[in-house]
Amino acid sequence: MFTYIINEDTELRLLEPRHAEALFELTDSSRTSLRKWLPWIDYTKTVENSRGFIEGTLKQFSNNDGFQAGIWYKGELAGVVGLHKIDWSNKSTSIGYWLGDDFVGKGLMTKACQAVIGYCIHDLQLKRIEIRVATGNEKSLAIPPRLGFKKEGCLEKSELLYGEYVDHYVFGLINET
Repeated sequence: MFTYIINEDTELRLLEPRHAEALFELTDSSRTSLRKWLPWIDYTKTVENSRGFIEGTLKQFSNNDGFQAGIWYKGELAGVVGLHKIDWSNKSTSIGYWLGDDFVGKGLMTKACQAVIGYCIHDLQLKRIEIRVATGNEKSLAIPPRLGFKKEGCLEKSELLYGEYVDHYVFGLINET
């Protein structure tokens, strides 16, 4: 399976069914903080839910429609980064990401996103990459500017999140090569 080495401590690997328990445990241990920004948390109640997610991401990868990779830090699953889908007609995609509570503040997500961006530009030859972040999600909002993304605007009432609508900032990165 796909592996991308970031540094001696960190690598990206496609999620596989054998990772379902680790993914569920990471999700469950960070449930309170993740739930604030991610709509799928309440639907992830068992290891089988995580296994179903992984199986769906493997279909996504085999259909050439993006991927979801585990972020492995010192041998532990720390989070997930990936592409929501790929719009091949417009050569564009968007990146999604999350980290477990114990792995926040180590620079892991910035490095993981840099790797994904490099893959999107050099391997997939995409023209546009987006990151959308809820306006109140301060930790996630810090990442796109670090990566050279430009804040392009705000989508009001963009996502229904546990009964309340949240606005999203849209950040874009254009491949000028």
